Amino acid sequence: MRRVLTALFLQWITVTALAADPLPSVVSGRIERIASLSSQHVSARHIDVWLPPGFDRNQQYPVIYMHDGQALFDPAVNWNKQAWQIDRVAGQLIQDGQIEPAIIVGIWNAGALRAAEFLPQQAMQFLPAAKRQSLMQTRALPELMADRYLKFLVEELKPEIERRYPVRKGAASTMLMGSSMGGLISLYAMSEYPQVFGAAACLSTHWTGTFEQNASVPLALFQYWSGKLPDPASHRLYMDYGTETLDALYPVHQQFFDVLAKEKGYSGEHYLSRAFPGAAHTETDWSVRLAVPLRFLLGKQ
Repeated sequence: MRRVLTALFLQWITVTALAADPLPSVVSGRIERIASLSSQHVSARHIDVWLPPGFDRNQQYPVIYMHDGQALFDPAVNWNKQAWQIDRVAGQLIQDGQIEPAIIVGIWNAGALRAAEFLPQQAMQFLPAAKRQSLMQTRALPELMADRYLKFLVEELKPEIERRYPVRKGAASTMLMGSSMGGLISLYAMSEYPQVFGAAACLSTHWTGTFEQNASVPLALFQYWSGKLPDPASHRLYMDYGTETLDALYPVHQQFFDVLAKEKGYSGEHYLSRAFPGAAHTETDWSVRLAVPLRFLLGKQ
C-alpha cells in the first residue's frame, strides 16, 4: 500500500509541476498541447503537437514522433535556451515545396529519468554484468526503462494521436527522430516495433552510453543491432554526427555501424549517413542541419 501511495504522490507531483510549463512559441504552423498525458508505463508528460501551415483536418498527414519535446520548438522553453526550431525549418521546407507537410509530435522527456528511458534495454543484455552495473551507477540509472517507454509510444501515445489528428497509420508514414540518446531510442523503437515505425532519423547518436570513450557499450549495441535491424526493403534510416564536443566520441562508432548497416542491406534511398565537421553536440547545431534529415524522411520524389 505504501508503494502505491508513493507512486500516486509522485505522479501528482509530476502533474502539478508540469501544469506551470508555458506553451512554446512557433514561427510557422501552430502548437497544440496534450498536457500531462498519463501512462500506465511511464511518468506523465506533455505532448506538444505541431500542425503544419495550412493544416486541414480533411487531409491525411505523415507523422514524426520526436523525443526531447522541450527542445524542439522554442529556445525560451528549453533549459539551455537552445532549440531545434523545427517549426521554422520544416515550415520553410514545406513552403519551398521540398517536403510533404507532416504532423510532428514532440514528446517531453522525463528529466532525470531520460537516460533510463532512452538506453536500449535489450541491447544491454549483451553488456557484461559488471560493465552494466558500472554504466548504471555512472549514469545514475535506477533501472532500465526503455521497453516501458516504447510501450507508452506504441500502446498509448500513438492511438491517442490517431484519435485526435488525421495522421496516416501505416508504418511507411510513421517516423521517429531524435538526437544523442534520442537517436538511440529512435533506432531502438524502429527495431523493436518494425511493423509500427517505418523510418528513423538519428542525429549525433550517443553510441558510447557514457560521456567517455569506451568499447563495451558500443559493442553491446552493435551485437543487438546485428540481429535486430529491420528489413531494409521496407525501412529507411538516417544517421549523422559532428566532430566537436561530445560528438567527437562518435565517428569511429558511427563508421562501424555504417558497415554493419550496409552488410544488412541498407543502401541507396533507404540509408543516409552524414558527417558534419565542426558541428557540436547542441540543439543549435542540430537545427543548422535539420533540413537534411527532414528531406530524407519527407522529401517529395
